Amino acid sequence: MINLSATRNSLVVLVTLMSTCLLAGQSLAADLPDFISLVEKNGPAVVNVRATETAKANPQAENPGADGEEEVPEIFRRFFGPIPRGQQPGGERRSAGSGFIISADGYILTNNHVVGDADQVTVSLTDRRELDAKVIGRDEQTDIALLKVEASGLPVVSIGDSTALKPGQWVVAVGSPFGMDHTVTHGIVSAVGRGYDRSQQYVPFIQTDVPINPGNSGGPLFNLDGEVVGINSQIFSNTGGYMGVSFAIPISVAMNTMNQLKETGHVSRGMIGVQIQNVDRDSAKALGLPRSGGALVNSITAGGAAEKAGVRIGDVILSFGGIKIVGSSDLPPLVGLTPPGTRSELEIFRNGKTMVVPVTVGELPKDVAATVAAAPKAAPANKLGILVDDLTAEQRKQLGLKDEGVVITRITGSSAQRAALQPGDVVLMVGRTSIKSSAAFQTAVNALKAGESVMLLVRRDEATSFVALTVPRDESE
Repeated sequence: MINLSATRNSLVVLVTLMSTCLLAGQSLAADLPDFISLVEKNGPAVVNVRATETAKANPQAENPGADGEEEVPEIFRRFFGPIPRGQQPGGERRSAGSGFIISADGYILTNNHVVGDADQVTVSLTDRRELDAKVIGRDEQTDIALLKVEASGLPVVSIGDSTALKPGQWVVAVGSPFGMDHTVTHGIVSAVGRGYDRSQQYVPFIQTDVPINPGNSGGPLFNLDGEVVGINSQIFSNTGGYMGVSFAIPISVAMNTMNQLKETGHVSRGMIGVQIQNVDRDSAKALGLPRSGGALVNSITAGGAAEKAGVRIGDVILSFGGIKIVGSSDLPPLVGLTPPGTRSELEIFRNGKTMVVPVTVGELPKDVAATVAAAPKAAPANKLGILVDDLTAEQRKQLGLKDEGVVITRITGSSAQRAALQPGDVVLMVGRTSIKSSAAFQTAVNALKAGESVMLLVRRDEATSFVALTVPRDESE
């Protein structure tokens, strides 16, 4: 027998649920951003950029990736266009990407790696015009290139404020992935101020989950107000394709670079003359810091701004110009974007005390050639299980050292092994004691107590960094 009352009640519940779902769907649709208006307004100002470079006499030697597969450190890959950057038929090498018009008289921003050393650059507009572009200037450190085409009355983008971006905000990318021009993708800001690429340490990247692929390079990243807040530049990938992690150059950095390229043809950056590293838990413990954070100074340029300000190796920089340094990657962009000659302040931690010192920012010089070192015999074992030897005069000359440093010849201690020390590393300091001989190293290590944490300043190739070690309680360890 059918229970009409129960059936009627079930129908009422079903209709109510359907109505609720429909209303929720309408509400959700009403809350979604208006991507259509954003794209219609800004799409015409986005361009496709194609670069052609005449191949060198020996392209395979000049370009290790000349077979079409570019060599990129680790798994960070830049986005190149649909045509591989290998040698093309006719002896040419080509790349393709995106860009956007910033002035009606034809100035265009894109990535430096899109144009490179191209002999010819062509820009395609939405109205199907193809215009030859002149490279006004380019900067490898920020990966920015400024182009100019001879035209007038061109559509332009609006420039936004990248410093106001917050994780969770909607953003939209327009570009030419795989040569499919004016492709629109969207996502959210995943993080800001992200530093990961040592070759671009002056760029506090915007991390997003916007789907980005080869050919998107140099294209704009818009906020919901239709303003450019970034330039799509890199992806995190072990395949070369999108894996949910994309990086954009903040437009504030790009515009600073562009203005200097336009006015002087080159980019001037601030520098205070320090090499730095992160402060992890072990380092914080050894330094007496209440918590990890800041930038630990492991090398100081002689005669540089930091040395003149009284900064010492082993100091931890907590802020620059009143801006807190959470990780060491926060400092280079702040200093780099500060005009040389600017007076600022450094908050530093030293020997359990915090102090503020004035500093006059210097100017970053050209890169210095790297040097390497090696090593022979050995001193006796010690509490840390690190065997060392004195450096020869030739080794010191190669490393650019005066009288400091001993070279590691063998590692037997587990603490040193866990810290990834290795033969060939040069130890410059134990704690705050400068080490000038193997005997001095032995004395400094023997003075340590079991269970004590100590910082070793270590040089490997051209990089210098502090390494935190704990003296084993059992010396046989």
